[in-house]
Amino acid sequence: MTIKEMKERKRELGYTYAQIAELSGVPLGTVQKIFSGATTSPRYDTLAELEKVLGRPDFSYVSEPQRAYSAKGQGEYTMEDYYAIPKERRVELIDGVIYDMSSPTSFHQLITGFIYTKLLNHAFEMNGTCLPMISPMDVQLDCDNRTMVQPDVVIVCDRDKVIERGIYGAPDFVIEVISKSSSKRDSVIKLNKYMAAGVKEYWIIDPDRQKVLVYRFWKEEYPVIYGFEAQVPVSIWEDGFAIDFREVYEHIRFLYERT
Repeated sequence: MTIKEMKERKRELGYTYAQIAELSGVPLGTVQKIFSGATTSPRYDTLAELEKVLGRPDFSYVSEPQRAYSAKGQGEYTMEDYYAIPKERRVELIDGVIYDMSSPTSFHQLITGFIYTKLLNHAFEMNGTCLPMISPMDVQLDCDNRTMVQPDVVIVCDRDKVIERGIYGAPDFVIEVISKSSSKRDSVIKLNKYMAAGVKEYWIIDPDRQKVLVYRFWKEEYPVIYGFEAQVPVSIWEDGFAIDFREVYEHIRFLYERT
């Protein structure tokens, strides 16, 4: 795919430079230089990442509703378009904008699974109403037809919000394990969405930096930054329960030793 073709595709999709940078993982400054012509010979791997975002999908298997999805501009999509997308393609819908989700890494899967198990076991011990749940699952965050997100781990204490197709409304607690491709979306766009929707507590786990950023919106404490040597309290449960990130680290230590 040539840079000219990418420019045309950018106009078709209605993406901003910031959205392209967020979706591709290519730095914003690099994206701007490539599309402005300031960089005349971009690296092959950089172009490959941009093409993943701007390349045209193969519509040989796509039904009529999905063609309608592809024709809309960003910011115009609704739940109807979201449900028309093939299930094997993971996306999120945020304020009418479709964001592709990359396949999760081993770091991501091991961390989310480990923490979810700890939360679930504690919830059983408490014998309360709170339900830990793990992705993939749909969360209709704003209870409207323009936003559907898929957090990595959530806790929902109001069971009326748990419906057959997912969660209708804001969970009490959300965890996102970020990667290079999702960092800006999870740290900026979804952060603000979760806060506005009424999520009480939001954790951003960064395996690369071995940090946990905790936003306790209900206590107006944010961000509190922990390392992977810390015990991080789950503050919505006021019984002192915490996730020991030394255990999390030991669980995934073999992956770090390979890098």
